[in-house]
Amino acid sequence: MTVNLRGVVMACKHALPVMRAQKSGAIVNISSLAAIENYPWVAYKASKAAMIAYTRQLAIQNAQYGIRANVILPGLMDTPMAVDTRAKAWNRPRAEVAAERDARVPLRQKQGTAWDIAYAALYLASDEAGFVTGATLLVDGGASCRIG
Repeated sequence: MTVNLRGVVMACKHALPVMRAQKSGAIVNISSLAAIENYPWVAYKASKAAMIAYTRQLAIQNAQYGIRANVILPGLMDTPMAVDTRAKAWNRPRAEVAAERDARVPLRQKQGTAWDIAYAALYLASDEAGFVTGATLLVDGGASCRIG
């Protein structure tokens, strides 16, 4: 909760006065597909679900100041934190863990990368997304289509 939620709350607390004074700004928060899927680690899931609610509340309370707030929900990503940490904890080869994760992604049977999230964040922070606020953007290779 401290890292996943409190850090973001504190950053927004200090950025919002500046954004309000300049009558513009874009906040892009990062949640996780875990927030909306069946996920085994309750504290992680709760913190990421709270990030969605927090971002939507930021959006509605700050729209009058020209501030937009959106949240990205990454799915399975091929990053050192996601794959290497699991491989080490499970004492398994990285390639094996990565292949199992790849197989769970409908689009191209391949996990996303940090670049996929970066491009989504770039869009949400850009003027091209000037009429987008309170949005939850899934960047998950279609994995969320299996929910429900």
